Amino acid sequence: MLKIRFWPALIVLAVVLITTRLGFWQLSRAHQREALNAHMTEYQNETPIPVTASPVALSSIEYHRVVAHGKWMPEKAVYLDNRPYKDAPGFYVVMPLQFADGSAILVNRGWLPRNDEDRSRIASYRTSDGEVDVTGTARANASQAFELGHGGSAAHLKIRQNLAIDAYAQETGLRLQPFVIQQTGGANDGLVRDWPVQTADAERNYGYMVQWWAMALAALAFGVYAARRAAVHGRRSQIVATEAPQASGEVKADATAQATAQAAQRNRGKV
Repeated sequence: MLKIRFWPALIVLAVVLITTRLGFWQLSRAHQREALNAHMTEYQNETPIPVTASPVALSSIEYHRVVAHGKWMPEKAVYLDNRPYKDAPGFYVVMPLQFADGSAILVNRGWLPRNDEDRSRIASYRTSDGEVDVTGTARANASQAFELGHGGSAAHLKIRQNLAIDAYAQETGLRLQPFVIQQTGGANDGLVRDWPVQTADAERNYGYMVQWWAMALAALAFGVYAARRAAVHGRRSQIVATEAPQASGEVKADATAQATAQAAQRNRGKV
C-alpha cells in the first residue's frame, strides 16, 4: 500500500495541475493562431478597405488590405535601422501620409539599402509631391526590432531602431490612426517592398504544450515513485521493529542457558 504524506502530495498535485493547465492554455493559443492564419489568408484576397481621417480601431482593421488617399510628408520621415534584406543592411522608410483635414497615417513604404561607408547617409528614393493612393496591409506597428533601452529611438533622431505610434504622435503633434500601412502597391520609387510572408506561428505553441504536459507526467511519476519508496521503507521498518524483540528474547535465553550450564559445571567440580 502506498504511503502518502500530506505536504509532499499537495506539492506534487499542485505542480501537475498547474503544468496541465498551462498545456491546455498553449493548445488554446495554437488554435487561435491557426484561426488567425486562416483569416490572414482570406484577407489577402479581399478588396482593400478605404481608410480616411475617421479613426479606426486596430482590432477591426489589423491584417486587412487597406487603401488611403493623401499627401506624403517627407520632412517627417523616420528610418528604422537594422532591417536587413537578403543579408544586406538597410532601413525601413516610415513616412506619414496626410489626409485633407490635417490628420495622418504612418506608412512603412519599404526597404532602402544602407550606405556602408556612412550609415547616416540616406540613399535617394522618389516621393511624389502630389496626392497619392497608397495600398497595403494594416499592421500594429511599422516593424519591431530588439532594442536595449530606448537610446536608438530618441525623438530627435531621423534614424531609429523602433517607432511607437503614440510617441511619434506626441513628438510631431499629428493626429494619427492607431495602425501603420505596410505598403504593397505603388510606382517604382526605388524602395523594395518584398515583405516576408506574415504567419502566426502555431507550431511553437504546440511545442510548449507538449513540454508542459511532459512536465506534468514527470511530476506525477516522481510522486508515485516517492510514495512507493516511502511505503517500502515503512514496511522494512515494521519488519525490523517486529524482529528486534524476538531476537532480543533469543539472546537472553541463550545467555540464561549458558549461565546455567556454567553453574552446573562448577557444582560438579565441588563434589
